[in-house]
Amino acid sequence: MSGTAGAGPATFPAARRLSGLAQSDIRRMSRESDRLGAINLGQGICDLPTPGVVAEAAKAAIDAGESTYTYPEGHLALRRAIAEKAARYNGLTVAPEGEVVVTAGATGAYTAAVNALLDPGDGILIMEPYYGYHVNAAVVAGLEPQFLTLAPPEFTLTEEALRAAVRPTTRAVVVCTPSNPSGKMFGRAELEAVARVAHERDLLVISDEIYEYIRYDDRPHLSPATVGGLWPRSVTITGLSKTFSITGWRLGYALAPEPLARAIALVNDLYYVCAPHPLQLGVLAGFALPSAYFTEMREDYQRKRDRLCDALATAGMSPLVPQGAYYVLADVSEWGFGTARDAATALLEHGGVASVPGSAFYRGATGENLLRFCFAKEDTVVEEAIRRIRRFRPRGNLVDADAGAVPGRGPRAW
Repeated sequence: MSGTAGAGPATFPAARRLSGLAQSDIRRMSRESDRLGAINLGQGICDLPTPGVVAEAAKAAIDAGESTYTYPEGHLALRRAIAEKAARYNGLTVAPEGEVVVTAGATGAYTAAVNALLDPGDGILIMEPYYGYHVNAAVVAGLEPQFLTLAPPEFTLTEEALRAAVRPTTRAVVVCTPSNPSGKMFGRAELEAVARVAHERDLLVISDEIYEYIRYDDRPHLSPATVGGLWPRSVTITGLSKTFSITGWRLGYALAPEPLARAIALVNDLYYVCAPHPLQLGVLAGFALPSAYFTEMREDYQRKRDRLCDALATAGMSPLVPQGAYYVLADVSEWGFGTARDAATALLEHGGVASVPGSAFYRGATGENLLRFCFAKEDTVVEEAIRRIRRFRPRGNLVDADAGAVPGRGPRAW
């Protein structure tokens, strides 16, 4: 009988704009890690403890019945705290009642911004290696991703290369600093080059600064909107997921001049209505944390970074030491695998550690020599991962471990 549930496979096609898109290797490796009981250094889950004051404030808000909608742009008290932080930390003077939009994570801010400010067919320039969501969310919005590849290990951006990458259709450029996956932090000279090209070519500059507090070797964070008069044509995106270890809360925000922020708030309302009300009040408490919290966080991450990079080198990799964020890209070309996915699979199945193939961050062959590791983990987890990485032998283990492997479940013991 036609129309009966369960009558057969669905034949209605997905939207054409999803053609060629698939869930990223980041998600795939997390699923495989869970299946095999491995240590997941792949996805940036950040399963460190949430600050007590943040968790308790969210619980108190729930107990107080703060469960209704907020304005689409967010709770005013939180927007005021964000504006104060933006002035103090980012050097940006923003109006909490017109230039701040609280969103469903930084990815929600990015999705709202590209749909609010760009039209289908517009080009959006994304620097490679890239965060896959920047590319795929642009595709779903009907935009044309365009790419500028930055060469390791410094990933330096030059004005000459930027000008060469901009096409007649380019309407926006994405700057991720500190970068996922490379940990690159853009300096003033590089951002001044972005400003000159943006003014000349009338480009929107979208900066993703979600890792702004996670930086190393006393390197300062520089918000692109503060450089070269970029504020009138900028959207500054960041969030609380990484800062307070609450990736599952989905809270971020966008800062932009009022006409741009108004459009972003409109799309944010249409897609998400508002960010979760009690969780907004939870992170509000986090803005009052002392500076020592952020200093300790940076020091802890730098210690984890240095320990992991040393282990990666011991295992025959060449780590590209990050300037910020909590990821390490490592060159595994000496291992001799044909693809990054093969290398990641071997380390997962025979070493008990999940990483992400570098091909998730590149269009071409460059990523096939790289793996990405996340070190936003408890010290005990990082140390056990380091022990496993140091023991892993890309060729020897493929033979030795097979003898003791359980089919479909990887090795019996790591």
